[in-house]
Amino acid sequence: MKRFSVFIFCFVLLITCLPQRGVYAYSYGDPNEEKVAEVYKQMLVKLDENPPNFTSAKKLYETVKEEVDMHMGPEPSKLILANLDDQDKKAAIRNMKKLLVLNIARRLESIEKNFSEYDTTKRLLAKAHATYDALSPTVEAEHPENDKKIRKDFDQALEALGNPGLFGVGKKEASLDSFKKNKKDILNTLKTEFKIKSLEVGHFAESATEQESAAAKKDWTDISNIRNWIPIILIVAVLIVVIVTVMRRRKQR
Repeated sequence: MKRFSVFIFCFVLLITCLPQRGVYAYSYGDPNEEKVAEVYKQMLVKLDENPPNFTSAKKLYETVKEEVDMHMGPEPSKLILANLDDQDKKAAIRNMKKLLVLNIARRLESIEKNFSEYDTTKRLLAKAHATYDALSPTVEAEHPENDKKIRKDFDQALEALGNPGLFGVGKKEASLDSFKKNKKDILNTLKTEFKIKSLEVGHFAESATEQESAAAKKDWTDISNIRNWIPIILIVAVLIVVIVTVMRRRKQR
């Protein structure tokens, strides 16, 4: 009975440790949330109050101001903070949306420059996708066909990153040319949708990608990362030992 209980425990532990989305070749995994996009959504809530809470909205924006200034230059922050000081709700929201488009462009640009680094590029694409999720309601409300197109382009961009596979199994070659095309389509659609003439505002700091790589968190949904399989391999090994031991003792009886 004791051996049987150990067997059941190990089996349940194995099932709970298996990657829940590991059966899919591609998934965005955990985007870890894009802070600028999250602040935008929180600002919308404050600005939708009656009357609009510009003070709280400004405090929220100031939590990301340093990051925005570092990666996209000081111009967006100056404009958005001026809108909030002037209590111009429509202008503040409009310029926040443009800022999110710039953030998507920044993430996609970083992917192109570091295309061979699969873990980093997948994480950056997830952040770009999370940013678009915040803009999606606006696009879908006015041009649902564009929302579908952008989402399709994101899915194709994810496929273009390829997949190193596990021990070579499931490996898929990356395609920089395909990614560039998807990137261009995404940004052109967003430029048209939000009436942006150019995305050359601010700068794309080279250090941004380095920080992403250094501060990379473990992504337990990435089946290509061998570290994610170590607990499973250990559990399987324990299971095998338990089963073999039980079978041998039964034969001896």
